[in-house]
Amino acid sequence: MNNKEFIAELAQRSGFTQEDTQQLVKTVTETMCNSFAESEAVTLAGFGTFDIKKRLERTMVNPATGQRMLVPPRLVLNFKPNSNIKGKLKKGGKND
Repeated sequence: MNNKEFIAELAQRSGFTQEDTQQLVKTVTETMCNSFAESEAVTLAGFGTFDIKKRLERTMVNPATGQRMLVPPRLVLNFKPNSNIKGKLKKGGKND
């Protein structure tokens, strides 16, 4: 599902216009991004938790040349799904 389809589905289910829904989604994502910039976790009830983790510095080897390279540490966005979503995915996405 792409962004346009997502907005259309959300607008239909909520009863808002697509423009209002688009603005709402934009506001939610901007707020989440601001929280990530401050290294704060974002928890969405019934969905899961987004948080920032630090990936440590490591050495990797280029398989083509055998050359060792140092990969600097960096921050990555991590998502931990809700247990209900985990169970649903384990069952192949089927509703029971």
